[in-house]
Amino acid sequence: MSRELSKKAQVVQEALREFGLSCEVVQLPDSTRTAKEAAQAIGCSVDQIAKSIVFKGIQTGRPYLVVARGTKRVDERKLEAIVREPVEKADADFVRRETGFAIGGVPPLGHTKKIDTFIDEGLSQHESLWAAAGTPHAVFKLTPEDLSRITSGLIVKIS
Repeated sequence: MSRELSKKAQVVQEALREFGLSCEVVQLPDSTRTAKEAAQAIGCSVDQIAKSIVFKGIQTGRPYLVVARGTKRVDERKLEAIVREPVEKADADFVRRETGFAIGGVPPLGHTKKIDTFIDEGLSQHESLWAAAGTPHAVFKLTPEDLSRITSGLIVKIS
């Protein structure tokens, strides 16, 4: 694990400190772009990966962030019922514009804009979680309670 953080990982580290969390962003030599890759690189279960997926409201163009378990697929119909509009998975340009981060490294915080966030209720069954920290090689460990606090996310059944 590298101690020197990239610019995007430093943004996440600062955002964590602003929330008063002592979580440390770590950069890994192996990719953490997918939940499976992240779990292998970290040495945790795939279910402990809190993956951040950005959706786009088809009618409003609003971004919606879903933080889901690494083993679960987001049920877009459930998200649509919550946000009351059809959604689609956001493309890479939209994700970067709305969050400031590229797909594969989108963290649950530190975005350039406020994003309505929804947290998969199943993440609360773990003592600790791992989330992306701005790049496909950076992650940080946190609790489900911390995830809820830093995102102001609504906890929902989304998978």
